[in-house]
This record gives sequence, structure tokens and C-alpha cells, in this order.
Amino acid sequence: MGEGRIGPGARRGRPSRAGGGAAADPWELYDELIAGIPDGPRVRRAEVMSAWVCVTSDDGGLGLSSQYGGRTRPPLHDGALTGMPLREAAGLIRSWNLVEAALGAAAINAWYNRADRVDAVGRDVTAPGADPTAFAAHAGEIRGRRVAVVGHFPGVETALGGARELSILERAPQEGDFPDTAAEYVLPEQDIVFITGAALANKSLPRLLALCRGARTLVVGPSTPLTPVMFAHGADCLSGLVPGAPHEVIQALRMGGKGRPRAGRMVNLVPHGAPRSEEHTSELQSR
Repeated sequence: MGEGRIGPGARRGRPSRAGGGAAADPWELYDELIAGIPDGPRVRRAEVMSAWVCVTSDDGGLGLSSQYGGRTRPPLHDGALTGMPLREAAGLIRSWNLVEAALGAAAINAWYNRADRVDAVGRDVTAPGADPTAFAAHAGEIRGRRVAVVGHFPGVETALGGARELSILERAPQEGDFPDTAAEYVLPEQDIVFITGAALANKSLPRLLALCRGARTLVVGPSTPLTPVMFAHGADCLSGLVPGAPHEVIQALRMGGKGRPRAGRMVNLVPHGAPRSEEHTSELQSR
């Protein structure tokens, strides 16, 4: 176990600060995301790439989701998605075929992650001219805190080096990582938790948010839906992508292979009326 990481027994006997009881119906988050999409828009194009899927709509939307392959269960829909109502395509998020579920997540993001809607969702706390990635934008908050990251992002150890304790949870763990099954034990002990937006498609997000009730919780990455629905279900900040022109995004994905898409605007949204980051830091220090 790497230096600065916490072991499951490190705080044995300490009462948890997060509610560990049974969460509400985990499908509620998904049902609300789907219900917010109107009947009119239709899928123009859906494409599965090596590490990403994308969905474009006939009203100008484009959504992304990461995908990890593994055609587990049979798909809910047999055939192309072109022409399907976007809301129906979003319903594929309920599939246990994880590639198909990623397409559903991308359809959700094709509706919500738009430049003309993002300002109504929340306030972007990214400093002008600063690095907009989630770890950089919140570097001031993590200093001296217990921090966990669900998903081993490239360079995360360096980016979050100011944390007092850093715990990384990963489905395919690298040396020093916790397996993601440690979430039940590790997350309730944290001050700040970053959760990959890919957790939406694999259905782990509702439980992860429930485990983080006592922490400041950020859902991060281009797979993150930018909508107040996420705030209502426990996210404190949404660090996601507002895609640029569809042809530029798709070209970037094809050229970048497994890299993060860069064509667009990264945002770090908090609810309107939420305290400034320095006030969050003071709140954490008072715990």
C-alpha cells in the first residue's frame, strides 16, 4: 500500500460521517435524467470507438461517454440507433450490456451538455485562464484533506499531491490502488471524493454518491451529465465537458485513441448560490 493511502482498518472504531444505510431506489437518478429529455430530438448518429462512444442528435447535440467493452448481457435494442428518439436512446442507460449503457449515457449528455444550457445549471468556478481540469481547479481545497478518487486518472497522484491522505479506487487496480469494492469502507471516511462520470453507465454512481454524503463530492470527466439532477442526488460539483463542433470532437476521439477528448470547453459547475471554494475549505477545516 503506497504512502499517503489509508487502509480499511486505519480508522477502525471511528464512527462514519456518511450515511451508510440503504439508498433510495438507485434507478431514480436514471429515471430523472431520462425524463428531462423532450420527445422531439432524434439520434442523428451513434458511434462506438475503442474507449469512447458518442451520440449526436438532429437538434445539434453531442454527448460522450467512456466505455470499457465487455458485451455482457444481450442488448435491449437490436439495430442502429439512427432516427431513434433521443429520449428512447437515453433509456438504454438501463441496459446491463455496458457498451449499450454507455450509448445511453452519451444520449443523455447529448441533451444536457450544451453551451446554451450550462450557465443555467450552475456557476463555473474555473478561474479565468486557469487549468480547467477538475484536479487543478480544486487544488486549493484538497490541501491537508483526506481525498479519494474513484477511477485511476492519469497523473492523479501528482495532481492531488497536496492531499494529506490519497486513496485511489479502481476496477482494474494498479499497484497501490484499492479495488473498487473497498468503496463501502473507504469513502465514508473522506473529506473530498472525485468520482469518474463513467460510474453513471456502469450503475455504480447512485451507491457511490450515497457513500459520500459526509464528503464534498465531485463527479468528473467528459461522461458527466451537466444537469441540476446530479446536484439533487448528492454531487456538489460537476466537472465535465461542453463539446465543441461535432466533427471536431469525433476527429479528436479518432485521433486520440484512448486519450481524453479536448475539443470543447471543460467546466466545473457548482449550484448557483453555493459558497466559494475558499469557504468550502473553511467548512472542511471546521469538521
